[in-house]
Amino acid sequence: MNLYLVMVMRRPQFDAAVVSAHNRFLDELRAEGRIERSGPFGDKSGGAYLLRAGDLAEAQSIAQRDPTHVSGGWDVTVHEWQAR
Repeated sequence: MNLYLVMVMRRPQFDAAVVSAHNRFLDELRAEGRIERSGPFGDKSGGAYLLRAGDLAEAQSIAQRDPTHVSGGWDVTVHEWQAR
């Protein structure tokens, strides 16, 4: 499995109610062994999670199921991360 950095940045019209659904989504991924780390940014602009996936297409597919993406209130980007 490869590592992917998923960044979720709030748009002005974001719905704060989506945060709890997003956290449940991350908990499910964590239970599957897919999330290595996750958390919000200190300035409350968004957050990121480190996702394990077979390839970029799979990582993007997973990120597109994130309630932050589905709601349209966040910009969600996925980057293959070759961290050491």
